[in-house]
Amino acid sequence: MKLKYIIYTLIFLGIGGLIYYRIVKNKELTDSSKPKGMFNKSIGVNGIVLKAREFSNTISVSGSIGANEQVQLRSQITGIITNIYFTEGSNVKKGQALVKIDDAELQAQLSEVLVRVELASENEKRANALLKKEGISREEYEITLSAMKSLQAQEQIIRTQLAKTLIKAPFDGTIGLRNVSVGVYLSSDMVIANLVNTNPIKLTFSVPEKYAASMKVNTKVQFTFAGSSKTYTATIYAIEPEIDALTRTLQLRAKASNTDGVLLPGSFANIELPLTTIKNALLVPTEAVIPIQDGKKVFIVKDGKAKEAIIETSSRTDKDLLILSGLNEGDTVITTGVMSMKTGTSVKVNLTNVEQQTK
Repeated sequence: MKLKYIIYTLIFLGIGGLIYYRIVKNKELTDSSKPKGMFNKSIGVNGIVLKAREFSNTISVSGSIGANEQVQLRSQITGIITNIYFTEGSNVKKGQALVKIDDAELQAQLSEVLVRVELASENEKRANALLKKEGISREEYEITLSAMKSLQAQEQIIRTQLAKTLIKAPFDGTIGLRNVSVGVYLSSDMVIANLVNTNPIKLTFSVPEKYAASMKVNTKVQFTFAGSSKTYTATIYAIEPEIDALTRTLQLRAKASNTDGVLLPGSFANIELPLTTIKNALLVPTEAVIPIQDGKKVFIVKDGKAKEAIIETSSRTDKDLLILSGLNEGDTVITTGVMSMKTGTSVKVNLTNVEQQTK
């Protein structure tokens, strides 16, 4: 019976040893089939070396382009148009004659009153001489003098009316399409044409109330408008002294040169308004930043391996985020493959120029 147990024990030990031998051999074969250095292979990534640079914190707002000066040309008196001296769409100078209204009736009235003024002047001279000789009383002389002054006032009124028959440009500008013709009876409610001065143009826009304290006269702003890829510069010259109670915004105006006449009144503008300028700012591309539950993180490179860095950010541009804390100048930030990156991963970094990354 004991011999039987001994035989069974030897059989079990032999089977167990065979199984152990096969396990060890299979592990050796598996390990030998793997390429050398598989566990130490580095992942290729792109990265940037952080460099401090100047950063302008801006806000984007919409505005409208307006004329520097604009007026609807109208007549102050009624009458028939006898001459038109301008061409539609042409540039005119301040004081240039634009339209002439028939003044024949006023000229006749002036001729008549001039004769009466001359007679009244002679009467005043005679009355004055008689007054000195006590030939007439002071009251009689005053009546004569008053009659002369009344006629002189009539003369001045007629001359003023005559001046209004020649309509002149009130400022330099471009005259628009005319709405009248020679021979038309012009009344004071009829618009002859629009006169617009567009150099410089005025840019009108509003900013939210919270930015009101940052707005300063002489601040430069950048703007674009539909149909053009060019960026223009304007200078703030006026700020509304109060916040709009309905919109809770502050209205501002800026001027921009328009020598080529490309900027047209009535156009909408997209405006970049600087708030503050940071001299030594650190910025990272948005693709390098990973949102997490309590904030944001990036991966930096330390001794050839990826390392997680928790960051605090502030303003952003189209491509970059401003770093408040968590990174230092000279840190190498990984910009590709960050979503699958883990701390401790060996990486081989292809460095790119930080200036190119943040343009």
